[in-house]
Amino acid sequence: MQAGGSLGNATTGRAAGPKVDLRLYGLLDVGVCGGDGRRLAEMAAAAVSGGCTLFQYREKDIADARAALARIRAIHAALAGRAPLLVNDRVDLALAAGCEGVHLGQSDLHPADARRLLGEGAIVGLTLKTGAQADELYRLPVDYACIGGVFATASKDNPDPPVGLDGFARIAFRARLARGGAVPVGAIAGIDASNAAAVIAAGADGIAVISALFGAEAVEGRARDLRARVDAALAERGTIR
Repeated sequence: MQAGGSLGNATTGRAAGPKVDLRLYGLLDVGVCGGDGRRLAEMAAAAVSGGCTLFQYREKDIADARAALARIRAIHAALAGRAPLLVNDRVDLALAAGCEGVHLGQSDLHPADARRLLGEGAIVGLTLKTGAQADELYRLPVDYACIGGVFATASKDNPDPPVGLDGFARIAFRARLARGGAVPVGAIAGIDASNAAAVIAAGADGIAVISALFGAEAVEGRARDLRARVDAALAERGTIR
């Protein structure tokens, strides 16, 4: 695992972990992007050239772990250290591929167990859907949180209704309160060029996207446009990057 920058975290009682740049978080979802490892690697390379700051490999219900590992390794090699690659849920695959960390859902491995396996230098992210889940961040060894779904999306089967911008802002406030503002908070689901600025204005430190980035050709150009929108909205909000 490659260690990132330092992010103070006295509330969880563990050493400082990596600082995570959530501004443009690209989710390489096999269900949307397909299972061609070479193509996924090409998409990742184009997205990081366009300004993507963080990546996640997501494949639900993995039937062939060896094939998934080969895809993850191809993506990781294509990024060549320019941005971290996380694996959704599967700590074992993240370790085997030498990735920078994992992203966990509420029913996945507990963050403390993931941290124990991956070490202090790894990135551990967590999905939040409710204010009560955000309140629990004070005791969890995570480096960032993503709140969602903010809007409706066809990229993932989500039984919970979207929280919307107001719901996102309320959950984000509680997440920051729980960790003293030390953990960046991102937004996920249904975010694209038309609403990215509004999401940042509602308090997001970045956006996690699938279809808006990887759902068509010209990935580098899409990444460049989304990153510019996020940076402009952060500047307007008064957040310095």
